[in-house]
Parts: sequence; C-alpha cells; structure tokens
Amino acid sequence: MYAVIKTGGKQYVVNEGDTIQVEKLTGEIGSTIDVGEVLAVGEGESVKVGTPIVEGASVTAEILDHDRDKKIIVFKKKRRKGYSRRQGHRQDYTSLKISQIKG
Repeated sequence: MYAVIKTGGKQYVVNEGDTIQVEKLTGEIGSTIDVGEVLAVGEGESVKVGTPIVEGASVTAEILDHDRDKKIIVFKKKRRKGYSRRQGHRQDYTSLKISQIKG
C-alpha cells in the first residue's frame, strides 16, 4: 500500500518501511508522529484520491534524525558592473521512517 502525503509544502509518495527526508519538523528523535495531509491512498488498481485530502486516512512515521543537508553555494553576478555575491546555505531536515499507512 502506498500513500501521497503533503508536508513542508512538498508532496511525497511513500510506502511502509520507506525512509524520507522532509522539511524540519518538531519532535523528539524516536517519537512517532502523524504526517501531514494524506492526498491519495492506494494499492494496485484501487486508489482513493482526496478532494483535497482523503477522509479517515493517516500515515504514521517515526522520527529517526534531525540534521542539515550539504552546503549549496548561492552566487550572484552582474557582468561588467563589478558586482558579485557569494553565500552558502544549509537546509535543516528531518528523517522519517514510515511505519504504518491506514486507508
């Protein structure tokens, strides 16, 4: 069984046992949470699509880790003007292990 969930402004397709990285969530490592909004739930040919969410559906996940992604460089330049800016950014994320999908 799989589900399409929405959290942190993004949508993820998840199965039971999957590990995903989402925008940083509050919660202790090792605790369980109900993840975002469930937009669709399905297995094989039978798929329930919500308008916008599926009523009664839920996805339970365990928080594995809070960490920061690798650094990206943001570089801006205007040619012939002597203007350039260089800035680094590291995004915070939370690792989740999907433990249960109820449809």
